[in-house]
Amino acid sequence: MRILVIEDEVRLCEALVQLLRKQNYTVDSDNDGEAGLDDALSGIYDVIILDVMLPKIDGISILKELRRENMNVPVIMLTAKGEISDKVIGLDAGADDYLTKPFNTEELLARVRALGRRRGGIIEPSSLSCGKTSLDTQNLRLFCGAAEITLTRKECELLEYLIIHKNIISSKEQIIEKLWGFDSEAEANHVEVYVSFLRKKLKRIKSDVKITAVRGIGYKLETV
Repeated sequence: MRILVIEDEVRLCEALVQLLRKQNYTVDSDNDGEAGLDDALSGIYDVIILDVMLPKIDGISILKELRRENMNVPVIMLTAKGEISDKVIGLDAGADDYLTKPFNTEELLARVRALGRRRGGIIEPSSLSCGKTSLDTQNLRLFCGAAEITLTRKECELLEYLIIHKNIISSKEQIIEKLWGFDSEAEANHVEVYVSFLRKKLKRIKSDVKITAVRGIGYKLETV
């Protein structure tokens, strides 16, 4: 799952990024509203954590613009204000959840997980499966029956993406945007390399799923 944090308090932003990455989420961040809106409009994020008070463009304006563009990405609003009226404004603008600073990090993680499950059927990070093959994204482990193998972080992210979109063809461009970011310098051969790595590991544990290449389009995960 890919998360965008838009928070102008640099130390808090860095702490949130580290916290989320420890949960094996892919995380990007911005410290002003202008950059945050630009990234949010890319459409590659599963959850956005958005501060209300931001330089250049405030959080409420960012949220309204996302909803005007018919983007249904779940948004958790963060604010130092605790008044009911501020929460109402955020929720009316299209926020899915609301946390007042200071907040408990475990509560934030729980809300991120809840919104992640709600978005397009995304499954809790530690319980992804396809056929008899299961993926533990928390510990980067892949299982099939009694066999198991360790994955690298990027291999895990790629397999997670393919499981979530199983039986659907995903282009190399879509995979690059999701795993490396829309402004990344990663190229098609990066995807090809990690697909090759994953195929070997799936074969090693005699997995009942395979990554199928669709010529000229991309890849999809299928059971065999």
